[in-house]
Amino acid sequence: MTATDDELASLPHADLVAEVLRLREGIRRHRDSTLHDLSWHHPELWGLLPERTDPLPEVPEWPEFLRGCIAYRRSLDEQLPDARRVRTEYDDA
Repeated sequence: MTATDDELASLPHADLVAEVLRLREGIRRHRDSTLHDLSWHHPELWGLLPERTDPLPEVPEWPEFLRGCIAYRRSLDEQLPDARRVRTEYDDA
């Protein structure tokens, strides 16, 4: 499926403003995720798009997945060396 945004050209100004506000709120919600929420699957983010799909991600096997988690966490050390470090355990309850 090829996405198109042609309908935006014909939207009234008020509808465009409402759309921008809706998208900004979704982006902020994603941006402000923290702790263990950083590494979750976020279908609500791409659900902000008008095209309705439910893509199933390709999921790495455990060893490859864990290496990716470690690489992601290492990148946080490099990119955000001054970010506060916490010892909050994941709790799925």
